[in-house]
Amino acid sequence: MPIRVRSLPVLLALLLTSLPAMAEVLKLGLNYPQSGRYQDQGLQQRMGAFLAVEEINAAGGILGRQVELVIRNTRGDPDRGAANTADLIDNHGVEMLFGGSSSAVAIASGRAAKERDRIYFGTLTYSNATTGSAGHTHMFREPFNAWMSAKALGSYLSENFSDKNFFYITADYTWGWSVEKSLRQFTGTGDTSQHAGVTTPFPNALTSDFQAALEEAAASDADVLAMVLFGDDMVRAVNIAYSMGLHDKMQIVVPNITLSMANQVGPSIMEGVIGAAPWVWNLPGEAGYERGQTFVDTFSGRYEMRPSSAAASAYSIVYQYKDAVERAGTTRTDAVIRALEGHRYTFLKDEQQWRAFDHQNVQSTYVVRIRPREQVLADEFSSDYFEIVHTLPGAEAVRTLEQWQADRREAGMPLTLQ
Repeated sequence: MPIRVRSLPVLLALLLTSLPAMAEVLKLGLNYPQSGRYQDQGLQQRMGAFLAVEEINAAGGILGRQVELVIRNTRGDPDRGAANTADLIDNHGVEMLFGGSSSAVAIASGRAAKERDRIYFGTLTYSNATTGSAGHTHMFREPFNAWMSAKALGSYLSENFSDKNFFYITADYTWGWSVEKSLRQFTGTGDTSQHAGVTTPFPNALTSDFQAALEEAAASDADVLAMVLFGDDMVRAVNIAYSMGLHDKMQIVVPNITLSMANQVGPSIMEGVIGAAPWVWNLPGEAGYERGQTFVDTFSGRYEMRPSSAAASAYSIVYQYKDAVERAGTTRTDAVIRALEGHRYTFLKDEQQWRAFDHQNVQSTYVVRIRPREQVLADEFSSDYFEIVHTLPGAEAVRTLEQWQADRREAGMPLTLQ
């Protein structure tokens, strides 16, 4: 009997159906400043995110899918951030987006993500508006907000600098306004005739703008200089203040401080500066948080530098998304949102929660003071900057539902996320 030979197309079809299906790559979009005033904070986000993706892929991915990180440069511009978000979703099929370093960028990017039914995680965005008056169903913020940092700082400053005069130098945009307003509230320095202040342009402030603002501060009778500036703006202003000898006359406060900012200025000039942070690299070792210490050790060994709070935030977001997708059993946005809302977890520090009504991450907030130069340099990577001088638990730091709704009402926004 002659042997019947199947046609080549049929044989190929049989061969292909007998092979295990290849899972589609799961793409995440990182929208961060590769250039501009906040580029150092952006670089830390990138390093933290890539480390998380590498670890997750080595462990089998997310729902069996390997993860790919697709990056875009916001240049610190809100319109660019929104355009990047649209491109990442429309043309590259990303399932989730994250990033920040400017609240205006994060807010604009988050709106573009919502329009396309994607979650956006704020990585470095401290304005109250991000999960407050501008909050919506698709925006989640991993770090603290201006209210939380100001409440922690206010508690410490009120105890140690009561009855002192303050002077505020504030970046003239949503983050700066939020921080100054909140810090004035919690330090009792709302009287601008006694506790004066000036704003500096954003994002295009010149050295002369900081010089002029600091000259006004020097001419005042202030005891505390609150520099509501971030990234390169803070770096330039602190250097000018030091050259003017203001560090000997006033207590300098930088409400939102990061390791990269401290490193840019250096330990001699930063010594004694007080600020707030949602996380610092020495916290896990001092408090015994094993998972946090593993991250610090791995990051330090890989990049030969200590991780900042920006790196920890990006790293945490990737893992939190993975966890939510696996609990939901799908990457479908509505299901992942439900899996996140109200979820409590412990990762790099003590317990945190994705609060359901505003999507703010509830977490402990830390007030830190920059150590003396010799202590900073004693670290292997010359980065032991932060002495933790006060801790405010997350439940005490955040706004209540009533306070959040009052803010939404004032802004003419619905009293629930839409």
